[in-house]
Amino acid sequence: MMEDLSQYPLELKGPDIPMVRFSRVTKRYGDLTVLDDLDLDVTTGEMVTIIGPSGSGKTTVLRMLMTLETINEGVIYVDGQPLTHMVKGDKLVPADRKYLRKMRSQIGMCFQHFNLFPHMTALENCMEGPVQVLGMKKKEARERSEELLELVGMADKRDQHPSRLSGGQQQRVAIARALAMRPKVMLFDEVTSALDPEVIGEVTNVIRSLVDEHNLTMLMVTHQMGFAKDISDRVCFFYGGSIEEQGTPEELFGNPQKERTQQFLSAVKEAG
Repeated sequence: MMEDLSQYPLELKGPDIPMVRFSRVTKRYGDLTVLDDLDLDVTTGEMVTIIGPSGSGKTTVLRMLMTLETINEGVIYVDGQPLTHMVKGDKLVPADRKYLRKMRSQIGMCFQHFNLFPHMTALENCMEGPVQVLGMKKKEARERSEELLELVGMADKRDQHPSRLSGGQQQRVAIARALAMRPKVMLFDEVTSALDPEVIGEVTNVIRSLVDEHNLTMLMVTHQMGFAKDISDRVCFFYGGSIEEQGTPEELFGNPQKERTQQFLSAVKEAG
């Protein structure tokens, strides 16, 4: 049965529209419901961190924003425009590939595995997207990429290939590459989990500086509670495909209200 989409606006209007809105979003794989009627707003410039046990739907949220997954019900909006759907006449219909490609360009993502092009230098990795996808002139793309490599502390490695870089250095180049596309929203999926402990700090410092200096809207999935506590405006604890509890880091880590949140944080503390 097709979902009745008439209940959802064609676009979000007004001065206070969120940068990201999940409106009653459900995702199923067969009989398994991974996200269950999710409502979540992320305001412009907000840093929201998603925590929770394996299988709670955390990474699915990011994958749907990257349009790597379709949704079964609901609508996702980015900067007021539907992401998962498009307007046809006076109604919403599921988005086609061309529309998804256009909308996806507003979103940057860094994965736990860096996915850099091995045959390209750090600088070339950063330039590739702006030139090929955004149609930017090579000179402008080079200047922007050099600025971003400087921002992430990798200017001196710009002519190195990924194989010559440490994991932490590769992840910083991957962040610069994502920023080169001028996204409105940045997504970080366990970006420190594949790194050695001694280089985690260099990547978390870069993300911290983005939070402090740039009005980027960010969504992050992490299992590092200390980092989440330090960097987030809001933390959402996911359980069973929905938000069990959310609040400021002080509220959620300092005084969790729900039993499941308490159990999860206690288990993480013991494991750490």
